[in-house]
Amino acid sequence: MEVSVGKQEDSSFRLGLQGGISIAIGYAPIALTYGLLAKTSGLTLLETVLMSLIVFAGASQYMALSMFALGTGAIEIIMTTFIVNIRHFLMSASLNEKMEEDARWKKAIYAFGITDETFSVAATKPDTVKTGYIFGIITLAYSSWVICSAIGFAIGARLPQVLQESMAISLYAMFIGLLVPSMKKSVKVGCLALLAAVFNSLFVYSGVMGKGWAIVAATLFSSIIIEIVEMVKNKGGMIK
Repeated sequence: MEVSVGKQEDSSFRLGLQGGISIAIGYAPIALTYGLLAKTSGLTLLETVLMSLIVFAGASQYMALSMFALGTGAIEIIMTTFIVNIRHFLMSASLNEKMEEDARWKKAIYAFGITDETFSVAATKPDTVKTGYIFGIITLAYSSWVICSAIGFAIGARLPQVLQESMAISLYAMFIGLLVPSMKKSVKVGCLALLAAVFNSLFVYSGVMGKGWAIVAATLFSSIIIEIVEMVKNKGGMIK
């Protein structure tokens, strides 16, 4: 009986590895770019790899790099990345409904590996998701992200110093590239970005708070306002 269970787990893990191949391939260029930008932002190889090992969240790591460049403090960076990643609570709770019953310590481990992509692959699986399957997906995706981050740093270290310094502008270009397609798809996203930019500018140029806390406050205030407007709008539609 134990041998049969072990074979099922191995089979589920192999299927998970197969499901994670496309994610690993997609992560490679993003992680390479992150590693390169981390080098040009002044991080060491150890710091670059540790961030990928511990955080494992592309948007948050790019956000952290931009805040490093601004000289932002640790608390502000932690708060901002927490806000960016808060959606992972909802994704983990949703995925838990599809997962097979297992030990909590196992759930805690694979919950760490939940990203937009790993969640999408697991959540769209028609049947109950086996623990081995989700571990297979995350193992390949996580390995790709960490290894390619280190490779990107190594590539960045070989670039001329002048080119390394000029690469800082690509960080802002990256955020614009991520934001514009989302704004085209959703008016809500566009309003959120515009409102956050206005709040951030007001907080910084009025001297009310530093750049780091201004980003945190602008993100919170704009999100709350947009959600309130959305709730009022939906409530009005229901009344009609």
